[in-house]
Amino acid sequence: MLKGTTVEWERLEFKRGWNPEDILHSICAFANDFHNLGGGYIIVGIEERNGQPVLPPHGVNTSTIDEIQKELLSLGHNAIMPSYHPILFPVEIDTKIILVIWVPGGMTRPYKAKTTLGKGSEYKYYIRKNSSSVVAKGVDESELLSLAAFS
Repeated sequence: MLKGTTVEWERLEFKRGWNPEDILHSICAFANDFHNLGGGYIIVGIEERNGQPVLPPHGVNTSTIDEIQKELLSLGHNAIMPSYHPILFPVEIDTKIILVIWVPGGMTRPYKAKTTLGKGSEYKYYIRKNSSSVVAKGVDESELLSLAAFS
């Protein structure tokens, strides 16, 4: 098992597998583009350890890619407000397929995402802080709203 030299940061996040709720929060955070860095990338199929990618990639089962794309579309319509749709593309690395989700800063920010995918979930603003997607609170939430007013 090798580690890559890249590390997670405000524009890059690695995910071993498809976890729609966790990925939804990262999509919302990248779309809010709190520091105006141009959004970010979520790499599904590459595990991370201490912020670094673990290689070779774990990969994603190719038979699930269409289902994941449909679920991503549904999340964009039903779990984030206003609606937002990132761009997903499969890439082959070391005979494994990974999914790269490109999340440019959104044109209609700020975005809120459901805190859980269960019924009756509330919506919250998410932003990137270093290598984490976090709920925007207090001053950060106020700044996000003011930045969006000038976009």
